[in-house]
Amino acid sequence: MTESHMPNGSVRFDLEDGVATITLDRPETLNSMNDDLMQDLSSALSEVEQNQDVRVAVITGEGRGFCSGADLNNAAETGSDITNVTPAFSDSDFFNPALRSLHQCPVPTVARVNGVAAGGGLGIALACDIQIAVRSTFFVATFGPRLGIVPDMGSTWSLPRRAGRARAMGMAMLGERISAEQAADWGLIWKCVDDENLDSEIQMATETLKRTSPDAMLRIRQSIDLASTNTFADQLTTEMEHQAVLIPRNMQEGAQAFLEKRDPFFDGTRS
Repeated sequence: MTESHMPNGSVRFDLEDGVATITLDRPETLNSMNDDLMQDLSSALSEVEQNQDVRVAVITGEGRGFCSGADLNNAAETGSDITNVTPAFSDSDFFNPALRSLHQCPVPTVARVNGVAAGGGLGIALACDIQIAVRSTFFVATFGPRLGIVPDMGSTWSLPRRAGRARAMGMAMLGERISAEQAADWGLIWKCVDDENLDSEIQMATETLKRTSPDAMLRIRQSIDLASTNTFADQLTTEMEHQAVLIPRNMQEGAQAFLEKRDPFFDGTRS
């Protein structure tokens, strides 16, 4: 296993057997976001993009929290301008670029939600392909009712697509805490699990994902993202275009594995 901290020391990067684990490492603030953390997140995602040995990436938080949103406490303590550290700064050099990199990651991404995901932390979790959360935690969009701003970090894109307009509006305007169990029932996340089962569930998911074709996983993400705006006919065309690329690469191995009653083996080649 290789383990390292990113340049600012706010994110840890571990790679073992094809699984990159990216840990937000500011546990004293429940892994709240500042420029250092978001720059480090971008650096870790760049490692994933450049390292062909990575087959799946897991995003998680150190300690009790996944990510508690923007670091407002630091600004208050230092007397700095609060407008520079609220979620409105997501257009800065580090915030939105990190979210774009996460959403466009060339391998499947899994949010290991080990604790609260609030504000921008909700955006980070929802930017991943799959979310697995402990039963004891909750999700909350604090932007509107508590800060008087619009949800950002991609939340206004992710929430209605995952949970529907009514629930997205309720979360954004009322700022109520949504339990992990409720989030799973709504389709906001993939799965809610007992706290003691989190690591085993993550391992099962990553074992499956690291055996898949990275190119197929990327094209699945792209297809599903387009589905909410495509017409039915357009979506059929999208599927056909992806199949035209993937069938020559993968179908023979998939069919052969089916006939031989074994798991298929796809190499990690990325397009």
